Amino acid sequence: MNADVTQEFGFLIDMDGVLYRGSELIRGADVFVNQLRRRGIPFRFLTNNSQRTRRDVVAKLSRMGVQVEEEHVFTCAMATARFLAAQKPGGTAYVIGEGGLLTALHQNGYAVVDHDPDFVVVGEGRTFNLEMVETAVRMILGGAKLIATNPDPSCPTANGVRPGCGAMVAMLETATGVTAFSVGKPSPVMMRAARKELGLSTDQTVMIGDTMETDILGGVQLGFHTVLVLSGGTTRADLGRYAYSPNLIVDSIADLVDLLDQKMSDQTATEPTKPRPVRDWLRLPECVGV
Repeated sequence: MNADVTQEFGFLIDMDGVLYRGSELIRGADVFVNQLRRRGIPFRFLTNNSQRTRRDVVAKLSRMGVQVEEEHVFTCAMATARFLAAQKPGGTAYVIGEGGLLTALHQNGYAVVDHDPDFVVVGEGRTFNLEMVETAVRMILGGAKLIATNPDPSCPTANGVRPGCGAMVAMLETATGVTAFSVGKPSPVMMRAARKELGLSTDQTVMIGDTMETDILGGVQLGFHTVLVLSGGTTRADLGRYAYSPNLIVDSIADLVDLLDQKMSDQTATEPTKPRPVRDWLRLPECVGV
């Protein structure tokens, strides 16, 4: 394949609701990822779950039959740690969260402390308790900056949902009157950093997600091309509530397998030295399904 094709575009891909639901792989997800790897198309998985390290994510995907490397994973914990390291190198943080967030902070030169931190950082976790809340409130009122790894109010589980980072942070915001700075999707902090990891321009970047309020909103605000899959948290009936729209709507990521094959075939057969713009093939009417 022409080398220009591999650099023409790349994907930022949400995980829960796009690749899998709970512990069940969504049909076609493994085929699509294998297709990207075979063709040399750059991609990153984006997750607003700060609990897992990128190695944990790779292991989970491997159990489901999706083979990727750690470099393909970009978490909100990583984005948060890099942001803090840029804001205040070698700083300190009081953390309400789990392994993925703690690891990312340590890897970016941050110390996790129990007294006088520069930042109070909140992520997902099941160890959240009122003693932590009281400690965090005292630190925030004492001058520590409040950071949220993401704004998601809930997290999907096998039995429904549980409170997410957004819900935990809301308690601290209400108690202190301080508004948290959120780093995860749809924040441009995370999404721009992930795009830069692909080495692509804004117009070459495609965001695939199942949630209008995070994946699609973030993509629209940054000028990415956006693909909404209906295999997760959004239904067709929901779409009328939003003032913005994705470029493409499909039932699941499986629909993108044939679309990508068609794009590559058309490009090779017609003008292999002149890549077809992403915006053209994302708007093929037979694939929109609205």
